[in-house]
Amino acid sequence: MTIRTIPWPAGTPCWVDMSVADLDAAKAFYGPVVGWTFADTGEEFGHYTLCQRDGHSAAAISPPMQGAPGPVPWTVYIASEDVAGTAKLVTENGGSLLVEPMEIPRMGVMAVAVDPTGGAFGVWQAHDMVGFEIANEPGGVTWTDVRLTDPEAGGAFYSAVFGWTYQPVPGAPDDYGTIHLSADGAPVGGLGGMMGAPEGTPSHWLTYFSVADVDAAGGQATALGAGELMAPVTNPFGRMGIYTDPTGAVFALHQQVSG
Repeated sequence: MTIRTIPWPAGTPCWVDMSVADLDAAKAFYGPVVGWTFADTGEEFGHYTLCQRDGHSAAAISPPMQGAPGPVPWTVYIASEDVAGTAKLVTENGGSLLVEPMEIPRMGVMAVAVDPTGGAFGVWQAHDMVGFEIANEPGGVTWTDVRLTDPEAGGAFYSAVFGWTYQPVPGAPDDYGTIHLSADGAPVGGLGGMMGAPEGTPSHWLTYFSVADVDAAGGQATALGAGELMAPVTNPFGRMGIYTDPTGAVFALHQQVSG
């Protein structure tokens, strides 16, 4: 269980959000599936709506930003102590910026970037908003994967920008490894190839939301219009399934399994 009140270490996936055309519909879907309540931050912040469990923020959903091309699927943000410096490393190492470093009053500094393989991600420098306040328990994010069309090139990019190292996972595809901030540090995510995704699937990040019962939550999701990309399976890391929400955004559900 993780309840956090201070910023996450630099290089750690620390937040996820998405924008949708119909905020009420998204809340009606994710509320019962993940077990969230919602807190609207108000007009000043574009009705950026926090997804919470027991009053702790786990993610956010918002209407599209003014001037943005449209809804954006779940975006993973990586913690930084200096977003401007991270943005410079992104462009120096073959990535590009979709959103230049931007101050969010009182909350922090953000940017949105694309790695050289086409995977989009955010960068977050925390002020008052630390990122995940709840993680690794039902209602929180428990894991994030970056799945790349060229994992070797993508892995080199993220190492150069965030200092990541990688360790192989027994039984996983050869191109998949866990992400570490130091050689002896705990894993903070995973990086690999497309993991059986249909041909033509672009590089992307996958967010795993923790629930008490994946089968029940997955059944609730499909009843509310989700598509099932991978039916729940149990492996050494827990029980998990992969879905598309009614807008087509991909997400995973994860359940801790004891013993």
